[in-house]
Amino acid sequence: MFTSYKVKPFFDEMLKESGKPKDHYQKFYDMIQNFTVDELKEKHETAQLSFLRQGITFTVYHNNVGAERTMPFDFVPIIIPPEDWETIEKGMMQRSEALNCFLHDVYHEQQIIKDGLIPRNLVEDNPYYYTKQMQGIKIPLNNHIFLAGIDLIRDENGKYLVLEDNLRNPSGISYVYQNRYVMRQVYPEFFAKHSVQTLEHQVTYLHEAIMDHAPKGVDNPRAVLLTPGIYNSAYYDHVFLAQQMGLPLVEGRDLIVSNNIVYMKTIRGLEKVDIIYRRIDDDFLDPQAFREDSTLGVNGLLEAYRLGNVAILNGIGNGVADDKAMYVYVPDMIRYYLNEEPIIENVTTYRLDNTCQREWVLERLHELVIKNVGSSGGYDMLVGPHATAQEIEIFREKILENPHQYIAQPTIKLSRAPSYQGEEFYPCHVDLRVFVMRGKETHVFPGGLSRVALKKGSLVVNSSQGGGGKDTWVMKAGGMS
Repeated sequence: MFTSYKVKPFFDEMLKESGKPKDHYQKFYDMIQNFTVDELKEKHETAQLSFLRQGITFTVYHNNVGAERTMPFDFVPIIIPPEDWETIEKGMMQRSEALNCFLHDVYHEQQIIKDGLIPRNLVEDNPYYYTKQMQGIKIPLNNHIFLAGIDLIRDENGKYLVLEDNLRNPSGISYVYQNRYVMRQVYPEFFAKHSVQTLEHQVTYLHEAIMDHAPKGVDNPRAVLLTPGIYNSAYYDHVFLAQQMGLPLVEGRDLIVSNNIVYMKTIRGLEKVDIIYRRIDDDFLDPQAFREDSTLGVNGLLEAYRLGNVAILNGIGNGVADDKAMYVYVPDMIRYYLNEEPIIENVTTYRLDNTCQREWVLERLHELVIKNVGSSGGYDMLVGPHATAQEIEIFREKILENPHQYIAQPTIKLSRAPSYQGEEFYPCHVDLRVFVMRGKETHVFPGGLSRVALKKGSLVVNSSQGGGGKDTWVMKAGGMS
């Protein structure tokens, strides 16, 4: 079944260099061998149909035209042993705490800038730094990051590295649940002999974290989930989370601010809103404070927030902490705020507004990955080894024109895992988005969203660029024998 599968030169999640399965994959590997070719094909097709029937989709935009797609699903899970997960969990809690300290600092004392660890212009020139709107605001728990989605990769030695931080509106929790649901429906035999950490209590933790941010003096807070609406690419995620947590799903037109208090319009009249879990970008939240042309937000929302009458999660202005230029400094933030060494390190990153680093990178564009510091989803990115000479020259011009807008990283030999597509197993590159939920307590979602580059040879795992998902199993301690 894996006869033509080549492990080298990459780290393989499932197989040793000999082609034999690693210990924590042995039971799964043995079960796979018992399926016939027809059974595998049938189960694969049933899994894809399950996503389609449930309407589990995302929207891909091209030339301003949106197309609905189902998330491609692969049934070979990523299995994480308990000792590896313990390291990931501690590393993610450490990183999100340091990033929150940074956000609180730059909107208050700015001590890290005064001490010279981070260049002032990198903060003040950042388009997502809303000092006018946010400077000095007191927010519940001093917590700017209620939910973080931190992307991890593994290099050719199997070492975990942080690829990027998502601190604004990280999406994907719904897909974690649906991947598990489909796996249990289509492959119940996989779970019979595996002690996998369940996902059952995680939405409860998420709901508790939201409620922990109630404004002072509010005992029974009312929370809502604010969505841009059905045309947003992550709308399924919004619907799923609102339903699971029992929160009203609202659009901007469903809310109104009166005397600096936020209300929801209902058939019974206006009802006070204390907490808004928003899935709308900062710029669109309040036409009076941000973009005047926004039809998605609520007039007067920022002033209600400033006065402490409503909590907005995630915090406004988080984008200053998670762009790809600031990423370079997160290890320094960990040392500065927590007096600790990073548990999980960054990928080596070159800042192109630095003359020496830029000159070095421009000579090696064919070897490196170039990323726009403000883009996501795999857009405006150059993968040097896979690029044409023309594409490399286009990026050379972009860098020379706006060097501060780009960073460079080595082309990491991303770890791979077997995937079953087109009636065969072949190796595909994977990464892992880990979700950190922060309220009065911090919880790390066991597993997270494993994304897989399903196109043969592709390094891009984003769903908008042809990637898919895998279920992620965190094994219980003592549950691997």
